[in-house]
Formats: sequence, structure tokens, C-alpha cells
Amino acid sequence: MNSLFNSMMGNTPIANLISQYQNFRNTFKGDPQQKIQEMLNSGQITQQQLNQAQNMATQFKKFLK
Repeated sequence: MNSLFNSMMGNTPIANLISQYQNFRNTFKGDPQQKIQEMLNSGQITQQQLNQAQNMATQFKKFLK
């Protein structure tokens, strides 16, 4: 995160979430759809959990616009 963002947000839950996302985005390798399918197939996540995450992401995208 840049220093302006850090000075504005500090150590808030949303700042931590954004930082975790940025770290994930920078380190993730491979095809996201394939990884999700592997997680579903292995039982790491359920279809219901995936649906909830997709709904949350949709709501978050609306918030960012």
C-alpha cells in the first residue's frame, strides 16, 4: 500500500483486508477458475460458500463504483 493510503486508513479492518488482497493478488499464480474448481472438488469449500463469496464480491464491486 502506498504511504498516503496508510496515513489515511491506518490499521483498520478494511485496510487489513485490502492489504491481504493485494498480497494475494501479487503472489497468486495460475488460473483462478481452475483453482476454485479444485477447491470445490477437494471439499476445501462448498458450493454454498462459493455462492456467498460471489455475492459478497458483487456487492463490494457496487460499493467501489
